[in-house]
Amino acid sequence: MNGHSGFEIAYVEAQWHSDILASGKEAFARRMQAKGMDESRIHYFTVPGAFEIPLFARRLAASGRYDAIVGAAFVVDGGIYRHDFVASTVVDALMRVQLDTNVPVFSMVLTPHHFHEHAAHLQFFKDHFPIKGGELAEACMQQLLSLQALDDYRVETLT
Repeated sequence: MNGHSGFEIAYVEAQWHSDILASGKEAFARRMQAKGMDESRIHYFTVPGAFEIPLFARRLAASGRYDAIVGAAFVVDGGIYRHDFVASTVVDALMRVQLDTNVPVFSMVLTPHHFHEHAAHLQFFKDHFPIKGGELAEACMQQLLSLQALDDYRVETLT
């Protein structure tokens, strides 16, 4: 980690509901750029679904190339499986990746209480994800800068 512009970020997104997720990803990128981050330092990856994000994130963290990893998915009730269990499992696994690898991992893995594939719901979430993408960028940059300050403090106190 070497300053705002020097951070390398991996952004991992599930393929499902990519039309909804796109607005969150775009808002994340815009906000990071507004904070001085070069867009070429945000690397985008796609995985089949939300369940695949944690393993992919773990491998990215193990590569040593990234200062932070973002996971993004929209997990909805398909009428058969318990979407809330899937979302919880994914978010828990992302937390484990972060704690096990010491690489910050951020989640925009969201699951609505109710979702129906009709125009009003689709538009609501397309309008909502840019808000979440901006919040995600804020959290990501704040945490990276806090960790950088902590690392700098440790170096100063040890020398």
